[in-house]
Amino acid sequence: MIRKTAVALLAAAALALAGCSSPGDDSKPTPTVTVTKAPKLSASEQRKACVEAWAKVLHDNADADQNLDEPNLCASAGGDHYGMYWDGMMQRNKENQDAARDCLDDPTCTSLPVP
Repeated sequence: MIRKTAVALLAAAALALAGCSSPGDDSKPTPTVTVTKAPKLSASEQRKACVEAWAKVLHDNADADQNLDEPNLCASAGGDHYGMYWDGMMQRNKENQDAARDCLDDPTCTSLPVP
């Protein structure tokens, strides 16, 4: 009985491995390409995304030269690009003020140098 079971398992394994390739098929498999399209944003959603992108760029580059490149998200946004930059700066400033206020209210906070 063990011998029949072993033979059956060996045969199943051989058939499974034989199914992995076919004779004469020496071409490489074609990679699958998945294309994902971003949903179309309304003008107000594009503006909001651009303002948020500017806030992040300004926050991440606080010590850098102020000649920063416009975020890629802003390229497709219509309207006043300088206004979006300005709104991004205002958003970044508010986030910094909120963080400072939270730190000043917390006696264990050490991220701000307070004498």
